[in-house]
Amino acid sequence: MESVLKYVKEQYELVREPRKVLFHYCKTISAIDFVNENSSFGRGGSIRNLLVHVANIYEFWIAEHGLNKNIIFTTYDSKESITQIIELFDGVDNMMYEFIELLENPGAKEIYYDINGVKNSGSLLKLFTHVITHEFHHKGQILSISRHLGYTPVDTDIIR
Repeated sequence: MESVLKYVKEQYELVREPRKVLFHYCKTISAIDFVNENSSFGRGGSIRNLLVHVANIYEFWIAEHGLNKNIIFTTYDSKESITQIIELFDGVDNMMYEFIELLENPGAKEIYYDINGVKNSGSLLKLFTHVITHEFHHKGQILSISRHLGYTPVDTDIIR
């Protein structure tokens, strides 16, 4: 039987492909629209802010909790262009590749965390699943924001 590691690596590559499509699409969005905040959407409500928020979730769960790194979280206003966002996600990829190596034995490490005063724990695989599904959730919001701004969203599904 193939190793868990092989499948997790493949899964992450499946996440990266539609992300590349999204980034290519974001290059067609004006600089003003890219940072335009829409109060109907949470987490700052702009395409830029949602992309930084997604990166922050990777930073929080993967870097800080999974890899035990002390990091400085990326701020929304530190990124003004899609090019800067792509560079940010290059860093996300690097931390994910490091984290994925831990998943050779996904049950070996239990992660303990506190959310709003509630203590809980989860496996490395749970962290991995959380961050990738979280990214897809916000990708849908980003495409919706772009539609509200008058753009025609592209298909960013894994199967297209």
